[in-house]
Amino acid sequence: MLNLRQLEYLVTVVDTGSFTKAAALLHVSQPALSHQVRALERRVGGPLLERLPRAVRPTAMGRAMLPHARAALADAGRAGQAARRAGGLECGELDVATIYSVSLGVLPPVLRAWRRAHPDVHVRLLEFRHADELREAMDAGRADVAVGPVPPEWDGTVREIGTEEFVLVLPPDDPICANGSRVNLRELADRGWVHYAPGHGLAELLDRACAAAGFTPRAAVRTEQTATAPVLAAAGLGPTLTPSNVIPARFDGALRWTDPPITRVLAGYTRGGADPLAAAFLTALTEHASPAAGRASA
Repeated sequence: MLNLRQLEYLVTVVDTGSFTKAAALLHVSQPALSHQVRALERRVGGPLLERLPRAVRPTAMGRAMLPHARAALADAGRAGQAARRAGGLECGELDVATIYSVSLGVLPPVLRAWRRAHPDVHVRLLEFRHADELREAMDAGRADVAVGPVPPEWDGTVREIGTEEFVLVLPPDDPICANGSRVNLRELADRGWVHYAPGHGLAELLDRACAAAGFTPRAAVRTEQTATAPVLAAAGLGPTLTPSNVIPARFDGALRWTDPPITRVLAGYTRGGADPLAAAFLTALTEHASPAAGRASA
């Protein structure tokens, strides 16, 4: 039988990359921590960590074990929370995983309404660059609810919350703005674009949209931050695509819808059937999320 404490030690060492840092974080001595990790390695029959001169990293066995260790720790935590809630000792915690753009444009009104309705429920937000990373985190048991693009063939509760439309961002004096309220991306094929960093989900979406228009976008600058792209585009560094719901009410750039529209459906989802707290959050999503919110100049 695996020991939850030993699993916690393993995960913390991997997350910190150091036995010293992990011991300090866990409030145990480093020899005691090392002893427990070695005991876990003996139990599973092989090394889980590679001890390098300046770092510690998981072995192949360790990498295979980590998702299950994280899931076991998360399940144990939720079991304890459920018991304490039933005993009236606390109101609970909710781990919500999402992608960068959704945390910026969709979740704020949901979290505001949730806070008003459930002031004693602590929400921890986990943000990821790509929908695939979001799904992997849910598979690994790192969150109670995920909010992002609809996951294909998901074995669990999925609640669609709406469709978001992407908007083209340009500087206010861009000549193409005289062409009307909608712009075909082909008209911008020769431009340098404000692009997203490799691995960012919006980088993939922009590349697909431009490919559908018959060209590959040339990056003038790349950014990791979803909120930075429209600011750089408005400053004249190149056009960009961003969800309309992330554009603030007061924004200096010019906004145009694309022709044809570029959209994606968003959803909240959980593993298996949603527990009462997760189900309540899904309901809050459907009532307060507005993926279509945003504006574009006429």
